[in-house]
Amino acid sequence: MRIASYVQDSIVDGPGFRFTLFVQGCPHHCVGCHNPQTHDFNAGREESVESILNALLSNPLTDGLTLSGGEPFAQPDDCAKLAEEARKHGLNVWAYSGWTFEELMQDTRPGVRNLLEQCDVLVDGRFVQEEKSLGIKWRGSRNQRLIDVPKSLKSGIAEEIEAC
Repeated sequence: MRIASYVQDSIVDGPGFRFTLFVQGCPHHCVGCHNPQTHDFNAGREESVESILNALLSNPLTDGLTLSGGEPFAQPDDCAKLAEEARKHGLNVWAYSGWTFEELMQDTRPGVRNLLEQCDVLVDGRFVQEEKSLGIKWRGSRNQRLIDVPKSLKSGIAEEIEAC
């Protein structure tokens, strides 16, 4: 999988101590993006899912996996494999995407649905500079939502949650 980097003890990408994986490549190119260095699909480095999983599991204090970017849903198969393994080890999974839940539900690539099914929370929507706010948890702009993915998949509509 092509990645930019990872952080082993993030406290800003979801609740608790999180292993945050920044995938490489993003089609959205949001103005004001916090990680513009992750946009180029040819930059970053290749790393195996197994290697990333070993790094993830190396810290017993980790509460969860956060998939960020770049755009995790641009690499849905590898991200889904990693998320599935994280869940097998009792970790919760958050994913950040520039696509909305509704857009992802209409995406016909099989890996997209698989990745959604491995997520507990989806932070969805493109970053919008005019909506930027430092006063909201886990998001960069007010248009972005925190989606309870299992509940949303069951109901077929985006079910928002409050920041925990």
